[in-house]
Amino acid sequence: MALDGITVAAVASQLKGSILGGRISRVAQPEKDELLMTIKTYDGQCRLLISANAGLPLIYLTDKNKQSPAEAPVFLMLLRKHIGNGRIISVEQQGLERIIRIGIEHLDEMGDLRSIFLVIELMGKHSNIILVDENDTVIDSIRRVPANVSSVREVLPGRAYFVPDNIRKLDSLKVSEEEFCSVTCNAPASVAKALSSTLAGISPIMAEELCHRCGIDSNFPIQSLETAEREHLFHTFRRLMDETAEGHFRPMIYYKNGVPREFAAVPMTIFSDCEGHAFDSISEALRTYYEEKENTSRIRQKSYDLRHVISVSLDRVRRKYDLQLRQLKDTEKRDKYRVYGELIQTYGYSSYDGSDSMTAADFYDDNKEVRIPMDPSLSVSENAQRYFERYAKLKRTYEALITQTKDTQAELSHLESVRISLETAQDETDLAEIKRELTEAGYIRKHAASAKGGRKEKEKTKRGKPLHYRSSDGYDIYVGKNNYQNDELTFRFASGGDWWFHAKKQPGSHVVVKLPDPSIDPPARLFNEAGQLAAFYSAGKDADKVEIDYVKKREVKKPSGAKPGFVVYYTNYSMIATPSLEGLTLVEE
Repeated sequence: MALDGITVAAVASQLKGSILGGRISRVAQPEKDELLMTIKTYDGQCRLLISANAGLPLIYLTDKNKQSPAEAPVFLMLLRKHIGNGRIISVEQQGLERIIRIGIEHLDEMGDLRSIFLVIELMGKHSNIILVDENDTVIDSIRRVPANVSSVREVLPGRAYFVPDNIRKLDSLKVSEEEFCSVTCNAPASVAKALSSTLAGISPIMAEELCHRCGIDSNFPIQSLETAEREHLFHTFRRLMDETAEGHFRPMIYYKNGVPREFAAVPMTIFSDCEGHAFDSISEALRTYYEEKENTSRIRQKSYDLRHVISVSLDRVRRKYDLQLRQLKDTEKRDKYRVYGELIQTYGYSSYDGSDSMTAADFYDDNKEVRIPMDPSLSVSENAQRYFERYAKLKRTYEALITQTKDTQAELSHLESVRISLETAQDETDLAEIKRELTEAGYIRKHAASAKGGRKEKEKTKRGKPLHYRSSDGYDIYVGKNNYQNDELTFRFASGGDWWFHAKKQPGSHVVVKLPDPSIDPPARLFNEAGQLAAFYSAGKDADKVEIDYVKKREVKKPSGAKPGFVVYYTNYSMIATPSLEGLTLVEE
């Protein structure tokens, strides 16, 4: 979710407890719309990242530094002059607006103590970082806004600073029940839309959350609510505002299938289908959320070419497979032609040359009469020979297609397994292994011969490591992220007495449970958690239930010449598992 008023309130609350009284030792501008301030406090040094990016405005504390450009921008030079070595004396949020105002005490050119304010507006495309004096006159801003850009408010040196009217939204921290009922509940909109459009700091997602807490349909017209429903909605809203005013925050990130879906400053009931992780501070939650989202986005961007290769190859192989199945269906007539030929040979004496059909008793089907079409231009024996030739041709086609469809089906399964591997890939090493597999399979052209010796360059890829989880009982469980890792995990890492899991008849990761002592039976809960893991890292991860095969690793074999990741086993147990990571802890290595 974007930064709303409640999230900004959580940030302001944390900053009051962290940087108030601290001195600004360094100011950097890593990006054209971003500041990184190093602040020395009584508890040590910290860094405050402020971004006025129109697509992703942010503010949070971090321990990471960023490289600055060689030449300092004009706004940065101005900040160093006015707030360098300044002491932070206040951190305030205006109402529940997405605005934080940081007061800084500094010495002017005459050596007199002055106050100056850094105003951080986190409002989407209108985001800005503005330096104003104690009279609220703009000194400068990271993004200047002239009159031809905004007719509502100019942000230029010398202009008076003010906050736009904000479409006359109510102050959420001070609104009374009477105002709520007269303004919000009379808005010509749905419940969720009325809440977000009339109350400052309430985002659309938070409006949905309030509706969910009240058990009210968010799309229902708010004017149609009963009196009791309006009162319940107001009191639920009031409790949330009281918690915000008192600084009772519990930052959360909600994960869906291992991918961060949303963050929030307070627990959200609308994400009950997601796995929630709590954080000690809103800065930690924001930093983690956007770093993980950035990593996921970066991997998806870098894997675009591989996805395209797999998509095109899958479409081609699927068309080929469909054509082969249609051709295979056509060969079902082969036995009928053989029978026709035999019947003509047996009863041909009753027919004559030049006839267009003959009737005979089918001795393969209780002597039922069957009418056999014939070519009048051919003799009786020639018609029989023609049917035998058709039968022989279709039989050869059938035998060839049986092998071809089996190979095509294996190719489809292999490509699907590579597609699943792309969904599991976490870094560039994983992508390099997938690219190597596609290259060796012929889907990507190999590099041309090197200039030195005319030999083809051998692609060198760093080997990735399988995912390592720990069960609730302390057992180590490993998951292959691609077919090379699956082979490595199953046939080189796992011991014969370890347990091996895989989704039944669908692409997925090999999952291995390492047993410290194979002679001791592990707890039943371990099998359930390993099964859930195998279901989660399979093509069925979005299904409610997935059938899982599990077997001792010694029973798993790899046929000679089989593609990476392909195995066979003939004795196994089966279970039904729900795709989930519940009870499992990812071990960082």
